[in-house]
Amino acid sequence: MLSRNVVVFGIVSLLADVSGDMVVPLLPAFVVTLGGGAAYIGVIEGAAEGTAALLKYVSGRWADRVRRLLPLAVVGYALAASVRPFLAVAQAPWQVLAVRNVDRIGKGIRTSPRDKLLAASAPRHRLAEAFAFQRGMDHAGAAIGPLLAAAFLVVWPEQIRRVFLLAAIPGMLAVFALLGVREQSPAPVRREQGGDAPGRVPGRLLTAIGVFTVGNSTDALLLLRAESLGVPTVQLPLLWAALHVVRALASWPLGRAADQLGRERTLIVGWLWYAACYAGFAVARVPAHFWILFAAYGLVAALTEGTERAMVADAVPPETRGRALGIYNLVTGAGLVAASVLAGQIWERASPTAALLFGAFLAFGASAVLRFGPRPGERAPVA
Repeated sequence: MLSRNVVVFGIVSLLADVSGDMVVPLLPAFVVTLGGGAAYIGVIEGAAEGTAALLKYVSGRWADRVRRLLPLAVVGYALAASVRPFLAVAQAPWQVLAVRNVDRIGKGIRTSPRDKLLAASAPRHRLAEAFAFQRGMDHAGAAIGPLLAAAFLVVWPEQIRRVFLLAAIPGMLAVFALLGVREQSPAPVRREQGGDAPGRVPGRLLTAIGVFTVGNSTDALLLLRAESLGVPTVQLPLLWAALHVVRALASWPLGRAADQLGRERTLIVGWLWYAACYAGFAVARVPAHFWILFAAYGLVAALTEGTERAMVADAVPPETRGRALGIYNLVTGAGLVAASVLAGQIWERASPTAALLFGAFLAFGASAVLRFGPRPGERAPVA
């Protein structure tokens, strides 16, 4: 049975993503109306994720030094929830960039401390399940958010700015829900002599994750691809919701399977499935293809997100998990910056097909690195 904290973190993630994903599916079309294009969308998402990545690393290091982690998480969620409605008054793409960056500052502050608290709330042999449950609830919120956005656009056609304002409500509810977390008194930090540096994640794992992430560009470009091939703008939130319904339903059971069948094996399968899906997006030609592909693509997150975090958290002692998770978040965030900007440039200078096939190729490469890379001095996985 999942612990109280794991369940509460799941509820917090659900509410926070209801707020965030009332906004995200509408941003590509909104930025286009303000004069931006695919490259600028890539810059916005890349810069936002880069900002978050740097702060996730800093907050991860801080998480190993402070006595209480919950205040950092509260500040991060509150900042993101309070700044998001300012999108309603944006008049230029650079203003969207500014708001998204402040939003991601909040995410950067909260993520590593929250993940360390979450890892402390589950036994080692159930880490993938705990992280996958949290990610599944996150995706449930990401499914509900676009449905609410679509409903509001039916009631108030074309009033995207009003949706941005209403997104503040579930965001603030997430902050209040977070107060239900019970943080235990921290154990004294042990400084080990010799051996690997504390908090060090195996280089093979980090390298593989980094390679994959450089090809894992923002999903906003997938929405742009769908729109360019005939999916109506009003259906984009529904397409986004379908993606996250699959992620929400599959994350918890596939997280449990990863703990039982092997996390590395599960991660490799997830990355290979990503490669297949991106190849499908590259050759898709009609709107119906995207409904099938988005549903299939939802399995990628269910197979990989909780599994990656569990492998990182399990690779180091509990007292250095904040730093380890911060390093992981820095690698993935930096990779997302490169991925979003690079994919946007390939998209416009070559073609959308080339950008998508590039992502598929790197996912295949990451699988090879994880499977065949060197394994010196790695901590033994849980049986």
